Amino acid sequence: MSTAILTGPPVAGSPLEADLRTLGFDVRTADDAASAAALLAEVPAQERVALVDPRFVGHLHALRLALTDPRFPAAAVPGALTAQAAARPALARAAGRIPVGAGTAHLTDVLTETLTDSLDRDDIGLHRVELGSLVATVALTPAQREEAREAVAAVDDEAVRLRTAVKSRDGFFTTFCISPYSRYLARWCARRGLTPNQVTTASLLTALIAAGGAATGTRAGFVAAGVLLLLSFVLDCTDGQLARYSLQYSTLGAWLDATFDRAKEYAYYAGLALGAARGGDDVWALALGAMVLQTCRHVVDFAFNEANHDATGNTSPTAALSDKLDSVGWTVWVRRMIVLPIGERWAMIAVLTALTTPRIVFSALLIGCALAACYTTAGRVLRSLTRRARRTDRAARALADLADSGPLAELIARGARGRGRTGSFLAPAMAFLSAAVLLVWVIFENDPASWLTVGVAACSALLAGAAVSRPLKGALDWLVPPFFRAGEYVTVLVLAARADVPGALPAAFGLVAAVAYHHYDTVYRIRGGTGAPPRWLVRATGGHEGRVLVVTVLAAALSPEGFTIALTALAVVLALLVLIESIRFWVSSGAPAVHDEGEPA
Repeated sequence: MSTAILTGPPVAGSPLEADLRTLGFDVRTADDAASAAALLAEVPAQERVALVDPRFVGHLHALRLALTDPRFPAAAVPGALTAQAAARPALARAAGRIPVGAGTAHLTDVLTETLTDSLDRDDIGLHRVELGSLVATVALTPAQREEAREAVAAVDDEAVRLRTAVKSRDGFFTTFCISPYSRYLARWCARRGLTPNQVTTASLLTALIAAGGAATGTRAGFVAAGVLLLLSFVLDCTDGQLARYSLQYSTLGAWLDATFDRAKEYAYYAGLALGAARGGDDVWALALGAMVLQTCRHVVDFAFNEANHDATGNTSPTAALSDKLDSVGWTVWVRRMIVLPIGERWAMIAVLTALTTPRIVFSALLIGCALAACYTTAGRVLRSLTRRARRTDRAARALADLADSGPLAELIARGARGRGRTGSFLAPAMAFLSAAVLLVWVIFENDPASWLTVGVAACSALLAGAAVSRPLKGALDWLVPPFFRAGEYVTVLVLAARADVPGALPAAFGLVAAVAYHHYDTVYRIRGGTGAPPRWLVRATGGHEGRVLVVTVLAAALSPEGFTIALTALAVVLALLVLIESIRFWVSSGAPAVHDEGEPA
């Protein structure tokens, strides 16, 4: 139970107390600042507490946004203020600093505003809610109260709540084909007490059933799989909208939402590949290629954003042109569709699954994702080259964590430290050479399953260590993690394909999926502000260069059949290692929830 303290002149006939109880608050009344401070001290330190002026007039949803959102230590709208456990000491100090006596009435006339300003100055993460068309005000006179009530009546509180449950920036398919009705499904779920995590789990189960349908290899199975994949996406949109509609944000929910999307899509790829095999068509290489390409695309997005989100002087003519294009309505949707976001991608996969064959599905997916990758990467390279940004130590640390360098690369980096200039193009050049040398060899060598390949992998590791020997603050240093991912993933794909034995490519698919999960988990830990996974985990998994060396050694030392068994065992071990640590972290972590916001009301 949370506690709300009404502090200020009472207002007869106000529905405020009832509204606060609707939001789950135990309501108490304080006559003045001193009694409010005394009541604050009585509320257990671990509980949320709110201070509300009895003269508050506004929408219930404005109060809900200010007083119940779990993501912020403190939040406020005019006339209402809340503090969670982390901000309670600051609130107590602010209340204790309010003077009493002659000449101080202006500080306690609207006590909530005085305390809000004080918390703002203390810089404890106070969130001032963007009200948009919602109303929240303190009516000091009957005339102001009547005017405020008219303003409240003029805006449909529930319509605003439904609209803001939808993300402000989304793809064309999601915006026009899913969100117009999924928001009502979110409201239906909220009214029946369902949680976003339950809807997220339902979405995962639906996608897994879809993958099972695709794995049957029959036309009826493919049609059912396409329909179920679309239904899974509807539920995927609904869970976020439910979280925004009911403000049910959680750390666990953020992790489930982020990781389940990848699990659903890649499990579906596996289902399609199994279904194709039942029909006599081996498309495992295409399925693994699609997963590699999609994961590398995401790494480009993550690395670019981490490198630039807190950079100073972060402007460029390319970014200005992009903003100008966004001001023209139709170009916004074209540019969002070109990048093939999840809505468009899943719609294409679902339709092609129902109407064509798995080979056509993967071919179209590879072509579409390749074009999208070229478009987005080229734009980001242009932005990086034309902007004069100064990148922070935190950004360099995030890029180093995304690089996923193991003990060997760390050792090499220590030896090469000081032999390069921070901010130059040396790091991405070394990372590119690290991947290119390895990939050119395994792709064009007649027999890549040899000890010569192990030597090439060792040279690749040397170049990888040199790439991360200096802080990654250069204009294009965000390309280092994507180059490493491409080198590792494609090497596993090619060696498995060149083994040319049944089961090698499915085993490689499982290994890359396990490693990709580790890389996605790293991203969302960084986004949550908790930093990368512990170093012991990175060292235990070998880092990208260590895993490549292990795979090349296994390919050289074992027969193709033995190599397949070893890949399978390695996939299982890595999956268990990263999953157990990831689940332990997210279930027990105090990391903040990371959710996309809907547009302001």
